[in-house]
Amino acid sequence: MAPLRLGRAAVVAAVAALTTTACLGPAGGARVEPAEASGDGTLRIGLILDNTGAQNFLNAPQLAAAQLAVREINAAGGHKGKPVELLPATISVDTAAQAKALVAAKADVVIGPTDSSRAPAAIDVLSAARIAVISPANSASGLSSYPSKGFYFRTSAADIAQAPVLVKLAKDGGAATIGVVYEEGSYGKDVSNAVAAAAKASGLGTAAVVGFAPGQAQQAAAAVKAAAPDAVVLISRAAAQGAIAELNNAGVAGKKLILADGAVNQYGSGLGSSALDGARGILPGTFASAKFQGELVSVDPGLKDMAFAAEAYDAVNLAAIAAAAAQDDAGTSIAAGLVAVSGGSAETSGGTGPSGAAEVCKSYQECLDTLRAGKRPDYDGQSGRVTFDAHGDVSSANYVLYTYGPDNTATMSGSETAGSSGK
Repeated sequence: MAPLRLGRAAVVAAVAALTTTACLGPAGGARVEPAEASGDGTLRIGLILDNTGAQNFLNAPQLAAAQLAVREINAAGGHKGKPVELLPATISVDTAAQAKALVAAKADVVIGPTDSSRAPAAIDVLSAARIAVISPANSASGLSSYPSKGFYFRTSAADIAQAPVLVKLAKDGGAATIGVVYEEGSYGKDVSNAVAAAAKASGLGTAAVVGFAPGQAQQAAAAVKAAAPDAVVLISRAAAQGAIAELNNAGVAGKKLILADGAVNQYGSGLGSSALDGARGILPGTFASAKFQGELVSVDPGLKDMAFAAEAYDAVNLAAIAAAAAQDDAGTSIAAGLVAVSGGSAETSGGTGPSGAAEVCKSYQECLDTLRAGKRPDYDGQSGRVTFDAHGDVSSANYVLYTYGPDNTATMSGSETAGSSGK
């Protein structure tokens, strides 16, 4: 089995810098305003790779995906007949320093960062320099409202988008009531609130919603057991294994458990025998096709994980297509065109390319042909349908469904799609 996409579980939950009160709201600025051509004729793409330590495996697939996309774009003629440049990447947790270096290198668009907690530092520097930012992995819900002057986008959905999928899994398993156990923090609070709302909307009863501090899940497990729900949704990241153990001790195990994305892992012998037998969980994204995996490995023969590769690949292609539609490589033109070329509403886009009905295209070459035919491209790529809204968020979210066996390891068992609003 291919390695599970566990990177999102490592994203820091507390994004204290996020705010919703800035004068330049989430739907304003460069995404919806007309842009005048101001590029220098060369499209330069930068990367922010910010995973170190145990999570450093997340850098390689994003880099390989960006290299693959640029290689294909240049094979199709590049931007206005000139090769697209992928700027040299460094790995660092000093996101602001990386962003400043990319400004100095004359980047027009930057792909990254991975960690939601580092996004504000990148956005602050790059939006001030009028450079478009597209993260392939940011999932903190508050980023939809972070002041970016309209330069920030992400090809991954917000954490709360998984709520209706988690509720659907409960209903599919025959549950009429659910309990929710969540790890305290912004991730746990946001997703638990969204799950409760989705349950109400779908007609499920919510027997209990209980929070716990890391390492202190015993009371929460006892409380949800006492409420006697038909299914229990666990929303946790770093403290997930301990919480599962406490739920097991309380008699909540196996098929009764549904794991949110942060709690999905290959636990194996780290939990008691059959603790998760029949449990289900989801991870964001789509499972990379054999063809796409092969193409990535041709770029990096040592590649072992595909986490966020599809989203990074699509981010690069979308940026190049937006530049092609505008016939300009400036960050303002890219930001102004991204909504339209992703299949979003042309009326709310500031792009100067073709408007009207969109035609689906699945590669840079196909989208370029669509533009040459005088039509508006609607890029649907390796991560599925993108469709940015005026907030820079994708309008739908894809998930891979995993089911656990008696050895507490998960195997892919299906896929689900939901709207990005968590409703």
